[in-house]
Amino acid sequence: MKDPSPFPSFRAPYAPDDRVIAARLLETADLSAEQDARIDRTATRLIEAIRANDDRLGGVEDMLREFALSTKEGLALMVLAEALLRVPDARTADQFIEDKLGQGDFVHHETKSSAFLVNASAWALGMSARVIQPGETPEGTIGRLAKRLGVPAVRAATRQAMRLMGSHFVLGETIEAALARAEPHSADAARYSFDMLGEGARTANDAERYFNSYASAIGAIGGTADDRPLPDRPGISVKLSALHPRFEAVSRERVMKELVPRLIDLARRAKAYDLNFTVDAEEADRLELSLDVIAAAFSDASLKGWDGFGLAIQAYQKRARAVIDYTDDLARALSRRMMVRLVKGAYWDSEIKRAQERGLDDYPVFTRKAMTDLNYIACAQRLLALRPRLFPQFATHNALTVATVLELAGGDSGFEFQRLHGMGEALYAQLGQDRPELAYRTYAPVGSHRDLLAYLVRRLLENGANSSFVAIAADDNVPVATLLRRPAEIIGTADNARHPNIPLPRDLFQPQRQNSRGMEFGASPFPETRRQMIGRGSLFGVSGYRWIPAKSTVHLRYWAVLAAAERVPEALVWTGENNVHFEP
Repeated sequence: MKDPSPFPSFRAPYAPDDRVIAARLLETADLSAEQDARIDRTATRLIEAIRANDDRLGGVEDMLREFALSTKEGLALMVLAEALLRVPDARTADQFIEDKLGQGDFVHHETKSSAFLVNASAWALGMSARVIQPGETPEGTIGRLAKRLGVPAVRAATRQAMRLMGSHFVLGETIEAALARAEPHSADAARYSFDMLGEGARTANDAERYFNSYASAIGAIGGTADDRPLPDRPGISVKLSALHPRFEAVSRERVMKELVPRLIDLARRAKAYDLNFTVDAEEADRLELSLDVIAAAFSDASLKGWDGFGLAIQAYQKRARAVIDYTDDLARALSRRMMVRLVKGAYWDSEIKRAQERGLDDYPVFTRKAMTDLNYIACAQRLLALRPRLFPQFATHNALTVATVLELAGGDSGFEFQRLHGMGEALYAQLGQDRPELAYRTYAPVGSHRDLLAYLVRRLLENGANSSFVAIAADDNVPVATLLRRPAEIIGTADNARHPNIPLPRDLFQPQRQNSRGMEFGASPFPETRRQMIGRGSLFGVSGYRWIPAKSTVHLRYWAVLAAAERVPEALVWTGENNVHFEP
């Protein structure tokens, strides 16, 4: 099949050494004393605005501060949010609630926030914990009756707490409701990028449903948009994994054949309304395939003359700078402009776990948050230098990051900031007052509460750690000077680039043994062929795998050996392809 992309594929080391990257970043991290002083003043003013904010409803910052992931309550809350609505039956749901409420002391949890959202969630969870006492079995008829009658109420209260927490972060359950709330026709209408919530497609029917959802949303957004030009227009974010059930490197040929036309179709619809159309970032093992699909779609002649096509780049990926350069090369080759949303990344825990499962030589993402922050600023510098061919969109709720980008930009035009709906409101309200010409866009989830939970958990994981700026910015007990520490200062030297408590994937089980090595099909070029990789797996000195031609007939023979307990064989000796000798 002819590859639909006329542009060369993206190639960069999949998981390079953190120390090499850190050495390069630290060399260019220092700014002048005057620049640092201006950054400190701007960031301090924004932090003070966050701490002075008194939103009676509350937001995600209040929730993260109240139920931090460093507390048992916070961890139990996150697990509940992720899994509760996935539980298929009432009995299992009750057992699950009982288990997780027992992990945190919600009964005696004293709320520190006056925000309604936090207090209502704490009250509902505390009420549930009082009705079900984890680990206790009520004795007697009255006790059993009380527990049985209380179970439905407990389940409803806990679900409601999750919904209450989640509904604050979704703009609307439908695109129509979200658009009505966004007030696109008001005189000072804000910029929005709408995200249709949902998991990745698992079947062709899922992919078709998500495609129709995106297409319908583009029509609705475009139908209500005013006549302002790009970039001051609304947009939509699409996930490639939602548009194809086999969006994975090993299915590249099928993906290029089936997914590229779908993406071009949606892009043409967005072009008809001159919208911002952003392809969201995926996991590291899908990066090369994502860029192949994006290049093929962006190169389509029907999209010429439209500057709304864009993509998201994750700064916690070690290849982020290479992706920026690849995007610039693509835009330059086609003599077109492209929008680039720079994010820090929301799948860190999954990336770490996946690399460990596959026994890779290193991680594709940084293991220290300060390295991600340091790389974010370096990537921001690169994007600002590539204007106007690339239009940077800086997604962040970190006051120090915002202040640093403003200093590097040298003005208020030619880029925009982005924030998540329900987050960063006080920061950007203050920024709007201080610099009214500065543009920012709100990333707004749209969907039902059921679809929201996976999104909510990603936000909790992304921002709930006690090292996260979002989680601690409003805490008066944290000195402002702590929040103003530069990433380069935290890292210090290249030798500190790695997290000391996260071993390399191959060393996960040391000193007992080395981790088994797997295959990363999402990385190209391979250090060795797939045949060589499989050939390394051996059993009794003979290859444990065979390459079998297609349509072959395979005959297998098995032997069952039964022995008394005292005669269990101690060793197996391979004496030929047709014989295994057992030694007692």
